[in-house]
Amino acid sequence: MLFSELHLDERIMLGIKDAGFTQCTPVQASTFKHSLAGKDVCAQSQTGTGKTAAFLVTIFQNLLNNKAKKAMIIVPTRELAVQVENDAHLLGAHLDFTVACIYGGVGYSLQEKQLKAGAEIIVGTPGRMLDLHQSRKLSFKDVDILVIDEADRLFDMGFMPDLKRMLKAMPPAHKRQTMLFSATLSFLVKELAWRFMNEPEEVEIAPDRLLVETVTQELYHVGNHEKMPLLLGLLSRENPGNCLIFTNMKHTAETVARRLRTNGITCEYITGDLNQKERSRIIDGLKDGQIRILVATNVASRGLHVDNLDLVVNYDLPEDCEDYVHRIGRTARAGREGKAISLACEDYIYCLEAIEKYLGMKIPVVWAEEDLLVEDKSKARRSRPGQGRGRGQGGDGRDGRGGRRGGGRSRKAVHAA
Repeated sequence: MLFSELHLDERIMLGIKDAGFTQCTPVQASTFKHSLAGKDVCAQSQTGTGKTAAFLVTIFQNLLNNKAKKAMIIVPTRELAVQVENDAHLLGAHLDFTVACIYGGVGYSLQEKQLKAGAEIIVGTPGRMLDLHQSRKLSFKDVDILVIDEADRLFDMGFMPDLKRMLKAMPPAHKRQTMLFSATLSFLVKELAWRFMNEPEEVEIAPDRLLVETVTQELYHVGNHEKMPLLLGLLSRENPGNCLIFTNMKHTAETVARRLRTNGITCEYITGDLNQKERSRIIDGLKDGQIRILVATNVASRGLHVDNLDLVVNYDLPEDCEDYVHRIGRTARAGREGKAISLACEDYIYCLEAIEKYLGMKIPVVWAEEDLLVEDKSKARRSRPGQGRGRGQGGDGRDGRGGRRGGGRSRKAVHAA
């Protein structure tokens, strides 16, 4: 389906043209069928499938048609809130609607000013939204359109109680339009939809479309002591314009970044411990090309949209199978090509079976020739398999989810992003 077939307001079409969109993605076409008619939608949608444009275009059109006066978008992380705000400014560049972006880790004054000015679209994280609601700076009673984005991530991060408090303070389901997007339509997601939505239409993409088809995947079986030499060789061979390297633990991200620098590779790292100003600086640097290589924990696996990201490397296989999808979904976005390389070491090889079962496919294995292993000048002390687990900063040392063996649904995260 073409966007031109949707009979959208011409000002919205100008924003869509600015963004370079012509053809609706499957989740967009299926969502618009119901959402533009004012119906509730409960959609399974992976990152990189165009879901943000699906709900923003719906919001714009329904605001213009006077079907709504105020819209609220609830997201799990600060990075995703900022990304949605940026997309709203791009797609709504020819409209007069204002956007308030609400999240923690920064001061209140600017956000309170945006709300006082009467922003029609409010996007933010649950904690700060509830803070402003309790101080009577933000009302939930006048929300006409509600979007719950990445619902499964909100649940995993422990936001379910906050989310229910917010929903109970809003108009009843039949007096607002609600759109819910989630990577999986789990029992918890469907239970929330049943309780707080008005007979939602389900949009579910077939399992074989979980991954963006243009991602080229490779898997290397490697010992712990060879991971850094192999990573150095891969970066030299691939020579990516930009690259995200994922680790499971905070201290691993810091160590990998330090060792890359020792080997002459300029890079940055990002974890949940960094303050908002520093995180924003690093993410902006990756987006505008000032930072070529970023080492990250799962804090960056969702909500981080970088145009034309060449390469994703799983230095550690993720312990939750869904995190694999979210990580490699940072590349090959919006129909572009990309590559994802995973290193399966003795510490995390047990995660592979569940990941491949979830994907419904075997990840192609590539065997590293000796000349692909580059001398590691960092000479870091080699740790025994499993050594260091649970000794990272803050609790279990992980950043984001603390997975369980087998890669199934994990327990609640101990570190908020």
